[in-house]
Amino acid sequence: MIAAGPFRYLTFDCYGTLVDWETGILAAVRPVLERHDVSARDGALLTLYARLETALESGPYRPYREVLREVMVGLAAELGFTPDDNDLAALPESLADWPLFADSAESLSLLRSRFRLAIVSNIDDALFAATARQLPDCFDHVITAEQVNSYKPARAHFDETLRRLGVPREAVLHVAQSLYHDHVPAQELGFATVWVNRPSRYPGGAATPPATACADLEVPDLATLVRSLGI
Repeated sequence: MIAAGPFRYLTFDCYGTLVDWETGILAAVRPVLERHDVSARDGALLTLYARLETALESGPYRPYREVLREVMVGLAAELGFTPDDNDLAALPESLADWPLFADSAESLSLLRSRFRLAIVSNIDDALFAATARQLPDCFDHVITAEQVNSYKPARAHFDETLRRLGVPREAVLHVAQSLYHDHVPAQELGFATVWVNRPSRYPGGAATPPATACADLEVPDLATLVRSLGI
């Protein structure tokens, strides 16, 4: 159990932590591949997605909607088909329907009874607003890639988090699934972190690049985090 006393804010990554983005990604990509008579294993698709997205987010900033379109361009080039406009729109248009993990909504509501909450996400404002319709109305702040013109693991999200929240980093506990996007930069900047270790359900791949970090607490899901914080 982690001591809850020092923390005033819990900050959350969204996609992969609150939202089952691997299921959402595959649900968007599979029909495109079927239309082009292309076959690929789920794990291999997610690994390729992670590689393409990471490369795009490492370059000059572009909106996440454009990143998702370019990921499909990359998938098509790697898998040998020519995408049409509908194919390129498949990922960004599907994002609003990417499902929450079963424990996300209830756990956030319980955590809200003790802490102030914020989202710190690699997303556009409008795309997050579509996802937010599935989430409880419990966030004091939403910090997006669009607002900081940058993608995690760059530090801009975390710098903006401290500026926006107006508290020292010791008062913030960052909660995320991705070691690569969240835990490595957050810990380098002195944040305490909780690793929501939701392993990929698809053998042979994952939508998040591998990385090594040592979180202050590891939990398998948000319901366990609620109990660990004594709520």
